[in-house]
Amino acid sequence: MDFVPGTEIVFRYFPDLNAHQKDQFHALGDLYAYWNRRINVISRKDIHSIYQNHVLHSLGIAKIQEFRAVDKILDVGTGGGFPGIPLAILFPYAHFHCIDSIGKKIKVVKEVIHQLGLTNASCEQIRAEQLKDRYDFIVSRAVTRLNRFIPWVKANMLLDGQILYLKGGDLREEINEITAQVEVYQLADFFRETFFETKKVLKIKGL
Repeated sequence: MDFVPGTEIVFRYFPDLNAHQKDQFHALGDLYAYWNRRINVISRKDIHSIYQNHVLHSLGIAKIQEFRAVDKILDVGTGGGFPGIPLAILFPYAHFHCIDSIGKKIKVVKEVIHQLGLTNASCEQIRAEQLKDRYDFIVSRAVTRLNRFIPWVKANMLLDGQILYLKGGDLREEINEITAQVEVYQLADFFRETFFETKKVLKIKGL
């Protein structure tokens, strides 16, 4: 496998990881390097920044939301498994279901879940609109504009469910297009790297 550096950036911001979680995060980069050579799920020029640009970015959700053992979380448009897989490592007692409409991406997610031994994660090639299950939380990374995304997933949310949405840039216009309650968290408040200067987590409630 190709060695991918960078776990130290994760361990710096999440110092309470146990040995098993650290091993899983160590394995993550090499697994994606291996699979990305066969099925391109991450930009080739981005693979050596995977721990910052993909893993830590995904874990930004954990800075504003702790998941409980009873929580069911749906990752919509997971791509190669982000943010679902890093969050599943961090919260081993919550359950994460990662979905995407593109089969080759789900093939990679399935292999990564298997190789990491993530018993609390599953994946499926399906669109959110086709799912019948309901979830406590829906997580996603900049799949589309909020006024398109929310109608896709609203039926998948439990009564008090929330959306945790990773996105960057000026989002005032998008937020004004929806009627839900939105809390905006700046990832630069948690991570000092310049990559996070414009990155945000949106907590969306009251749907």
